[in-house]
Amino acid sequence: MTNLGNLTDDVRDRLAANADAIAFSRNTEGSWRDVTIGEFHQQVIDVAKGLIAAGVNPADRVALLSKTRYEWTVFDFAILWIGAITVPIYETSSADQIGWILQNSGAVAGIVENAGHIERVHQVRGDAPELRHLWSIDAGAIAEVSTLGVDIADDEVERRRAALTSDTLATLVYTSGTTGRPKGCKLTHGNFRFELGSAIDMMPELFDEDDASTLLFLPLAHVFARIIAFGAIRAGAKLGHTADVTDLVTHLGEFHPTFILAVPRVFEKVFNSASQKAYADGKGKVFDRAAAIAIAYSKAQDKGKPGIALRAKHALFDKLVFAKLREVLGGKVAFAISGGAPLGDRLAHFYRGIGVPVLEGYGLTESTAALCVNTPTEFRIGTVGKALGSTEVRVAGDGELHFRGNQIFTGYWRNDEATNLVLDKDGWFSTGDLGEVDGDGFVKVTGRKKEILVTAGGKNVAPAVLEDRVRSHPLISQCLVVGDGKPFIAALVTIDPEAYDGDLDSPDLRVEMQKAVDKANSLVSKAESIRRFQIMPEDWTEENGYLTPSLKVKRNVIMRDYHDVIEALFTR
Repeated sequence: MTNLGNLTDDVRDRLAANADAIAFSRNTEGSWRDVTIGEFHQQVIDVAKGLIAAGVNPADRVALLSKTRYEWTVFDFAILWIGAITVPIYETSSADQIGWILQNSGAVAGIVENAGHIERVHQVRGDAPELRHLWSIDAGAIAEVSTLGVDIADDEVERRRAALTSDTLATLVYTSGTTGRPKGCKLTHGNFRFELGSAIDMMPELFDEDDASTLLFLPLAHVFARIIAFGAIRAGAKLGHTADVTDLVTHLGEFHPTFILAVPRVFEKVFNSASQKAYADGKGKVFDRAAAIAIAYSKAQDKGKPGIALRAKHALFDKLVFAKLREVLGGKVAFAISGGAPLGDRLAHFYRGIGVPVLEGYGLTESTAALCVNTPTEFRIGTVGKALGSTEVRVAGDGELHFRGNQIFTGYWRNDEATNLVLDKDGWFSTGDLGEVDGDGFVKVTGRKKEILVTAGGKNVAPAVLEDRVRSHPLISQCLVVGDGKPFIAALVTIDPEAYDGDLDSPDLRVEMQKAVDKANSLVSKAESIRRFQIMPEDWTEENGYLTPSLKVKRNVIMRDYHDVIEALFTR
């Protein structure tokens, strides 16, 4: 890899340009307070000194277990500054998961958010013999660690920082693990720097605006949120943090971000909540008509230009409905970024139609987030955009997408066997996803290689297209399509408890679910259609173990726990 610098360069570059420039806004005690790049830099240096005093050496691993908050980013940069390696852990992780990551990474220190996290770490302390220090953010970790380093000279911190190169390992990001134990992806400073340079160059409309800002609410333990945080610092966009999703609409309205990032489930929730509110207010038919106009307006843009009649209807609904939806997102959002799972054409057209284009991208932890992305100027709904920068893409003989580029990880931590399964000697990374590349270079992901269902009749079925459309019903939370080796396709569905609190055995509810299934079936052939479905007794959540922290369904866990329910769909 050519010399791409390291992540601390972005802070120093901004510091040299204007130490008083606003870099963050912190929500403290109910109000937002701006933080300059100079103030942030000083906090990072103070914490870095404390880590040195505590005996954290270059290449040591330091675990970071917390919700998304300002202190997360301070500690992350302090760890990176001294050549140590950040090991993010989802704050919702169980004691067993925490113990595995601490043990596998060999973390020498840990920063957690609160007393509950300390208790979880203590439960598995015996599994992590190398863990020497544990600090709590809520108990004043920044001040406590900073105090340790009062006798450390500035020169020592700079000596460590100056030794960083593009090849220096920056972080071990553990995959959220839909199957088996999470694996630690080794990502370097150069991986991040290449990704940042490519993304910012391709999307100046997001990062280069004078008032550019974003409010992070996804977990910073996920590489998707982390790359945006690094990008905001590099580009000079104001960055805010919030993990309180219950107050998200309030925080968006206070912060007024110009762009946001989310996973598809968040965009579904916003749409479904607006639909439910409209029906509760007796305006359901108006909302449905508005949604149809938004989708039609977006589709017309792909064919040239909307006609006069459609433009008139769109202008009317913009005043009645669309403007209110934009206000829900803070009122200033010009673009949204979606990743982590397929968004689906319906939602993509809806959001573009209301004036908030969702730029869908595609990537994995192993690729430091995005491998490709739609941009404001090169945008094609139904695809995940073009490959980022100089990244190469190819489609293997079995339809699997392979990529090669400087954002591809260097391998799995202490797991050469797993590394060799996905990285070849020429640097090509096997994604495990099936896809296509059209003549213009736009990439389309068609399914997960290991999740393609093959019916007893030999029909290949990609579950994602059916699951996405079934989930579009406002009462439905999750959907899992099943039928591998079976005579037909079936599905398990869960009900969103926020949208429906009635009887799950209600005939009326089943009629509504059938409507959702029928709509999904209209997209596929008869052989691929859902013939039977089962409404599940509870929703699938991260808490009950059926979703990963990035909100992906753990297919194998559900297939195991509900084996008898699934079998009954094909035998009754």
